[in-house]
Amino acid sequence: MIPFRSKLTASFYALLSISFWGVSFVSAKAVLQKLDPFSLLVFRFGIGALFLFVILLLSRERLRISLSYLPHLVVLGILGVFVHQVLQATALLTINASSAGWLISFSPIFTVLLSILFLHEKMDVKKAIGMLIAITGVFIVTTTRSGHSFEFAMNIGFILMMLSTLNWAVYSILLKRLQIPYPALVVTFYMSLIGFLLTIPFLIRNRGWESLPMLTQTDWAHLLFLAIFVSGIGYWYWGKALEVLDASKVTMFIYLEPLVTLIAAIFLLHEKFILISAFGGIIIIIGVAIVNGGLARLVASAIFKK
Repeated sequence: MIPFRSKLTASFYALLSISFWGVSFVSAKAVLQKLDPFSLLVFRFGIGALFLFVILLLSRERLRISLSYLPHLVVLGILGVFVHQVLQATALLTINASSAGWLISFSPIFTVLLSILFLHEKMDVKKAIGMLIAITGVFIVTTTRSGHSFEFAMNIGFILMMLSTLNWAVYSILLKRLQIPYPALVVTFYMSLIGFLLTIPFLIRNRGWESLPMLTQTDWAHLLFLAIFVSGIGYWYWGKALEVLDASKVTMFIYLEPLVTLIAAIFLLHEKFILISAFGGIIIIIGVAIVNGGLARLVASAIFKK
C-alpha cells in the first residue's frame, strides 16, 4: 500500500511536469522562428543533459548502469525524446501553440486504445461513446473559420501532432512497464543524452549552429526554459510520478496541459483566443473523461488509490 503522502507528492510532480510542458509549445513556437526543428532539439537536449549531469554529480547518484537495460533506455530515448519532440517541433511550424495544446489532451484516449489492443481490456458502450465525443472534439479543433463558413483544415501539422500524442501514450506505458531499476533522474539523463546524440547528424547536415547568432535574449530564455525545465526537470518529475502512480492515472494530468498552453500562448505569443478551438478542446476533455470514468473520480483515484 503506497502512503497517501507519496501519492500526493507524485501528483505534484506530474502537475509540475504538465505545467512546464504546457508552456513548452509556446517556447518552441517562438524559437522555431530562428532554428529548424532538429537544431532546436540538439541544443535543447544537449543543455538539458548537461543540466541533469550536474544534478547527478551534486546528488552523488551513480551513473553506472547494467548493459542489460541499455536497450530499454535506447527505446525510451528514441520514442520519448527523439521521435516525440521531432514530431511536435515539426507540427508547430504549421499550427499554433494553443491548438497543439488541445490536441495533446487526446493522449489518454490512445492509452485506453493501446490497453484494449495489447492488454485485452474490454471495450464497452461508455468507452465507445466517449471516444466518439473526443474524436469530434479533434475535428472541431482542426476546423478553421473562413468568411461565414467553417472548413476542415487537417494539414500536416495536425497529423504530426496526433502522431506525437499516440507516441507519448506508448512511451508512458513503456516507461511504467519496463520497470528500469534506477532512479528517475538517472533514467532521464540517459534518455536526454540519447536524444541529443540522435539529433547531432541532423544539426551537422543543416549547419544549425549558423543560426545561433540570430537568437535574441528572449529566444535564449525560451531555449534555456525548454532545456532545463521542460527537457530536464519535466521528464525527470514525470518519471518520478510514474514510480508511484499507474501510467493511466498520471496521464490524466494531461487534461490541464491545454489550459496552461492557451494562457501562455495568449500572453507570450499574443495568439488570438479562438472560440471554436477552445470549444473543441473542451469536447476532447469531456470525451476522454467519459472513457476513463469521469474526471473528478479519476483525479481522486490518482491521489487516494494505488
